[in-house]
Amino acid sequence: MAVDTAVYKQMLEDAGIPTTQDGIQAKWDTLNDESDVQIANDSAWSPFWRLISAIVTTPALWLVNLLITHALPNTFLKDAAGVWLELLAWAVDLEKKPATSTIGHILFTRESADGEASVDAGILIATPAINGLIYRVITTAATTIPDGVISVLIPVKAENAGTAYNLGPGYYTVLPEPVDGIVTVTNETDWISIAGADAESDESLRLRCRNQFSAVGQYHHDAAYRADISLFAGIQPNYVWFEHGAPRGPGSANAYIMIDSGIPSQAFVDGINTYIIDNGHHGHGDDMLSMPMPATPKTLTVTVYHSSVLSEDDCTTLKTAVTDRIRYAFRENQNYKKITRTMPFSRFSFSKMGDELHGQLPDIKSLVFSLSDIITAMELPTLDTLTVNLEVA
Repeated sequence: MAVDTAVYKQMLEDAGIPTTQDGIQAKWDTLNDESDVQIANDSAWSPFWRLISAIVTTPALWLVNLLITHALPNTFLKDAAGVWLELLAWAVDLEKKPATSTIGHILFTRESADGEASVDAGILIATPAINGLIYRVITTAATTIPDGVISVLIPVKAENAGTAYNLGPGYYTVLPEPVDGIVTVTNETDWISIAGADAESDESLRLRCRNQFSAVGQYHHDAAYRADISLFAGIQPNYVWFEHGAPRGPGSANAYIMIDSGIPSQAFVDGINTYIIDNGHHGHGDDMLSMPMPATPKTLTVTVYHSSVLSEDDCTTLKTAVTDRIRYAFRENQNYKKITRTMPFSRFSFSKMGDELHGQLPDIKSLVFSLSDIITAMELPTLDTLTVNLEVA
């Protein structure tokens, strides 16, 4: 986040502190006159003033610039960053949330249901390259596939912490090392039990600090519940929406929650409800129920027109690039930061998506989307099915 230093420069000037070399020089002249010091040679070429500039004026200007660009901005929540922001957060009883790892289940399918089969702990399951990066999860428990069963869900954990591992269905499909008897692996639609999260960003911590000022008293209002819910990894304060109007009678309200990778699992939300309801973090008589943000699945077909000079490999690369970027927009991967993403209470514009795809993929001549703009309320658009067709322009 860029800091507007003009306001901090003005603060110093309002306090009578010069902020330029000419201003500091003028201040020395004033002090010289007020002290009745008999120094008359104030030429820019004067050895005396050259010495003063070297040992006093220039270091003073360094300190002034340090105040303007670093010290003063970091004393205010609006612009503080890093450890400065963490100190301000400590003052309102908050700490930056650490990174966490994705935990879920991968579906292993074998050749035949005859007899028992085993899958060891420590087996790696990878993705194809997504924008040049490969993600891997690791089986966490040795599992026996019983006789007569051809497919089984096996628990896994991401190789590293971070939200990037919260991928959409069908991404984890590669076994870097073959497993005897296993023919396919895949992550299904609701494969995530606990979503991974990056270490909390400064902006998210800043939002939680702001909310904390509204949460004084800690009970009976949105800010207090938003503070409690956003304690959980991966949830930003602006990813929580409340439904009032006593949906279950007097004193009741709902909180709808999303994470950066889309809809959180019910198990994750159940943990939030346990914290608020069972552990007593609620107002007297309050009935606060947290829920995953409702999903509105969409069937999307995209026709991509391209030049006839593209080779078969180029076409495959183009199709993958378009597919992954659209899946990013619908929060199924985290690898493309210049594509607009779906949100509740917003309009998702396919014309804007088309502009973004054209800007990033010059081989595209034209795009045709099967859907018009998606206008949302308390809901998050997700992909039910995505079909990308390539045609010669």
